[in-house]
Amino acid sequence: MNLYNMNKAEVSGSIAGEPCRSHTSYDEDFMSFSIVVKRLSEISDVLPVIVSSNVFDIGKLKPGEPIQVRGQLRSYNELKEGYPHLRLHLFAREIGVKEEGADKNIVIIEGYTCKKPIYRITPFGREITDLLVAVNRPYGKSDYIPIIVWGKNARFAEKLKIGQKLRIEGRFQSRQYEKNLSDGKSDTRTAYEVSVCSIYLIL
Repeated sequence: MNLYNMNKAEVSGSIAGEPCRSHTSYDEDFMSFSIVVKRLSEISDVLPVIVSSNVFDIGKLKPGEPIQVRGQLRSYNELKEGYPHLRLHLFAREIGVKEEGADKNIVIIEGYTCKKPIYRITPFGREITDLLVAVNRPYGKSDYIPIIVWGKNARFAEKLKIGQKLRIEGRFQSRQYEKNLSDGKSDTRTAYEVSVCSIYLIL
């Protein structure tokens, strides 16, 4: 099985802010930038992208320019306030000019549930289930991707067992939330996750 086919993402929108250096790995430089992707509701997601300088000349990217990115969702743990915090980004394999029409945001992944589903009902009566799905990479690594499931799909996802294999189709989204701190104050933070359009159990 080609593991690259288990994790595919394609987004298009406009570049937000100036690209900057992210990190170096095995003498390969990686750069980061954000892409603004409009939903049909006119709300915008601001999504982090990382790209190798061997794949694309980051100097060609200018704020506000239309862009299309194809790649995979990747996760890593960021240390914040002494605790690991899961971060998600789009790892770019191809970058090109955005096609005409509405912004695009498509994610297709296959992976395994690795945490007990959390089902809840919002104050507005919407049903939601939160999942964490492990998607295998080559060389024995995995990415851990937060998933948010809505409505009747949330009732299906609530009953999933750890270790079950899923196919998920949805979009990569950003969401702001308030984090209550130990000193009684609150902090506005951004979560990145996949919002599900369809979800299937692979037997």
